Amino acid sequence: MTVEPTFDDLFGECRRSALHLEMRDDYGTSSPGFVAWRDGFPFDRDHFDAPWVTLVSGAVARGVTVRRARIVSEPVSDYIRYEHSATPYANLAGGEWVRWLPRRLASGLSLPGNDFWLFDERLIRFGYFSGDGEPTGHELCDDPAVVKLCLTAFEAVWERSVDHAEYRPT
Repeated sequence: MTVEPTFDDLFGECRRSALHLEMRDDYGTSSPGFVAWRDGFPFDRDHFDAPWVTLVSGAVARGVTVRRARIVSEPVSDYIRYEHSATPYANLAGGEWVRWLPRRLASGLSLPGNDFWLFDERLIRFGYFSGDGEPTGHELCDDPAVVKLCLTAFEAVWERSVDHAEYRPT
């Protein structure tokens, strides 16, 4: 019986690149970070998503390039406003590069149906979510045609998107 690698395993085995494409406007309003932000608690670098920062910074230290592109509707949802506020603490602090693409600028792009992580241009981890943004599962895929679709989609979004430092949610 083959044991599926955990998400941490996938990052640990990654050697060159980890690409993440997010296309939802809501990822579950029950997350502790969102609830705390919504209730007015400030972000704390030592406690806010510290395990994520540690995981990503370890990969970056090994020479892995970690890029995240987010396609967002405007005006942005409260959840996207939260993500934008958290990005310096939860993403940039670990060494990720983050860019934002307003959805109206994505109309001419061919995109997969689900968010994904693409590791070393060889393995995809699709993430599945309910209508209200709660995670419902994931699937690994190494089909070369699907890998090519996801890589092409990610690069097209990256090319059109705006760096986090320049993006102002509306």
